[in-house]
Amino acid sequence: MHGLKWTRKTTRKIARQLRLLGIRIGAKTVGRLLKEMGFSLRVNQKTLESGNKNPPPRRVRNRQFRYINRKRKEFASAGNPIISVDTKKKEKVGNFKNPGVSWQQDPDQVNDHDFLNDAVGMAVPYGILDTEANSGFVAVGTNYETPLFAVDSIAQWWKRCGRSTYPKADELLILADCGGGNSARAHAWKYHLQHQLCDPHGLKITVCHYPPGASKWNPIEHHLFSYISNNWAGKPLQSYETVLKYIQTTKTSTGLRVRTCLVRKNYAKGEKISASDLARLALSQHKTLPKWNYTLAPSKM
Repeated sequence: MHGLKWTRKTTRKIARQLRLLGIRIGAKTVGRLLKEMGFSLRVNQKTLESGNKNPPPRRVRNRQFRYINRKRKEFASAGNPIISVDTKKKEKVGNFKNPGVSWQQDPDQVNDHDFLNDAVGMAVPYGILDTEANSGFVAVGTNYETPLFAVDSIAQWWKRCGRSTYPKADELLILADCGGGNSARAHAWKYHLQHQLCDPHGLKITVCHYPPGASKWNPIEHHLFSYISNNWAGKPLQSYETVLKYIQTTKTSTGLRVRTCLVRKNYAKGEKISASDLARLALSQHKTLPKWNYTLAPSKM
């Protein structure tokens, strides 16, 4: 077959090919037989982590999942906040087609090409989901996803939402992916957590990372980002104001409410943290999978 299989053919075309081989059959019978054999029309599923050449063994992934569950129960029982963080897909801001459909009398007229030169700018939404309070906060950046942008966003959440929701809390659990601005390997991520959150606010911060290839298990994906995408589906994101309004009007029947802010600060890529600065961090790695689980405490003055 040289790699060509009947995955793209209709049942009518398959029936025609079979009749050329002397098999008398109709399109409906072909469809019925395909279903009996376990075939059906399917779409692609985004389940593979791009660039992940050496995914961790299943036993290691499961061990981390169990550890995260234990930590979530531990923090929840103590009344301490638990947040799930990640960067949503970057969006071009301008009169561009947005996937999806929406109820309206006439379709929006958008550009016939998605040239970046026609964009007002880029929207980089960094989300924080408070899993216990069922509330979200999204900081919309305008240039790059960096560790400093990620930590700045979490700091904004704490000042605007977290501190008032958990006035007695002195510990925070962060659930994050292994890549992006909050990468487990990013020294700048740990450095800025220490200096932007731990020290100024007296917070002891525990971070648990989901294993590579398991980002879809991060709660923020299905409990915040999916609802934002549904809210602006089929509507062009013509301005930053439009982006912010769609995010902050995202609601669910279970009580999810979302706050947002625009961050126009320019963030530089490739920030380097010196070995001496790293050595001064009040960082302790956990015994269980220490590369993915660690705690930062406020520095002793």
